[in-house]
Amino acid sequence: MISILFGGAVSMVLTLLGTRYAIKWLARRGYGQEIRDDGLQSHMIKRGTPTMGGTVFIVATIVGYFAAKLFTMTPPTASALLVLFLFAGMGVVGFLDDFIKIFRQRSLGLRSKAKLAGQTMVAVIFAVLALQFPDDRGQRPASPFISFIRDIGWLELPSILVIIWILLLIAGMSNGVNLADGLDGLATGASMMVFGAYTLICIWQFNQSCATERGVGAKCYEVRDPRDLAVVAACLTGALFGFLWWNASPAKIFMGDTGSLSLGGALAGMAVMTRTELLVLLLGGLFVLITASVILQVGYFKLTHGKRLFRMAPLHHHFEMLGWEQVNVVIRFWIIQGLCVVIGLGVFYAEWVTG
Repeated sequence: MISILFGGAVSMVLTLLGTRYAIKWLARRGYGQEIRDDGLQSHMIKRGTPTMGGTVFIVATIVGYFAAKLFTMTPPTASALLVLFLFAGMGVVGFLDDFIKIFRQRSLGLRSKAKLAGQTMVAVIFAVLALQFPDDRGQRPASPFISFIRDIGWLELPSILVIIWILLLIAGMSNGVNLADGLDGLATGASMMVFGAYTLICIWQFNQSCATERGVGAKCYEVRDPRDLAVVAACLTGALFGFLWWNASPAKIFMGDTGSLSLGGALAGMAVMTRTELLVLLLGGLFVLITASVILQVGYFKLTHGKRLFRMAPLHHHFEMLGWEQVNVVIRFWIIQGLCVVIGLGVFYAEWVTG
């Protein structure tokens, strides 16, 4: 428990202090956000706001994790390192996208094929490695089964399909967080809630692990490194707490694709490692809802030859166009996300109670 608290505290302090200096450094160099000309006019005042802030909480999370390892003199585990690799790797893809936007002074960065190729490469490397590194009990970081709260015994997949499944999960979550990153603090606060939930889930899985004397019978969890995954989740939560101080409305800095793609990757990575791949769709329900709104908008537009289901997609912009203030949209969407987390944790615990 000490490593969990220590890692989260270090990450939070680093982003609280580090983001302030990042804002000044980025502003001096003119690394500001470009806004689409066809976007909401109310967002034009955000043009030039420092972006690529995701680099701050990526560094803070990684430093916080290894500081916790040094503080407790415990070695890092394969599961934690793989989640951090996915987190940082997706962040690199997002960083390239953000940098091109700034360098070329346009709202579009990497071409869609190049961006997809980068995400795919990182995701495939993660998936392949996650199926390696068995511990002394034969448990690997990832499982060949599709999981909900545990592995679903009749949904075992061959290795190639496991890789494809993990790839789809990573693509869905990273793009879901990316779509939600359109209002000050929305994606940051929502992600923070989900990683906070994963901190609790991993602590519970460790206390009820099949690898310990406490975890016996059908209720125990076959997860390779739950305690170390709790450290990663706590570091992510703490880092986002610190970043939200500067990212809340009116935002002094944006996370950019650097941050949104990395957070989505980390969410998917936590789901894979904790055997909660379908549960993450409930825990991160806001991201699913926002992604669905884009899919519905595009599909309805094509089917009706030009009609729109929403005034604008993603969903949060629809409510802006209805006249809602940005702050109201963000807070109400946070409430929705909070309900998703509460329901998700309730389902997780109820499954354990019923055995």
